[in-house]
Amino acid sequence: MKVRIKRIDKSMDLPVYETNGSVGFDIAARESVTIPPKEIFMIPSNLIVEVPPKYMLIVASRSSTPGRKGLTPPHGFGIIDHDYCGSEDEIKVLVYNFTDSPVEISRGEKIAQGVFVRIDKFEWEEVEEVSLESRGGFGSTDNN
Repeated sequence: MKVRIKRIDKSMDLPVYETNGSVGFDIAARESVTIPPKEIFMIPSNLIVEVPPKYMLIVASRSSTPGRKGLTPPHGFGIIDHDYCGSEDEIKVLVYNFTDSPVEISRGEKIAQGVFVRIDKFEWEEVEEVSLESRGGFGSTDNN
């Protein structure tokens, strides 16, 4: 499947899947930035992606970023919807600097990864009772 993509800065490379087994592609910073300690910051990615219908694009941390840079997504990961692809809809990577020092990110540095996930939408059927027996509530699998 081909996905339409626009680069803001054409001198930067298109994202690639680094290996045949990679499910995610790396996302790089369009600008060099300094993220202050204990702050949330949006890093421009250089990319506007037309996510195909029935898909979403997840923007997640690269596995090395928290340990190497001290950055993590403040909400776990970001979701890029199918209709977020207008001329001003550059993907921004939201990060939280959990260190006590400023973190430098260089232009072109890989800061996140993107993964396309197929989705379906469902209709609600409201019921008075659910059909399965309770497992014991939040954290119940920890009690077994």
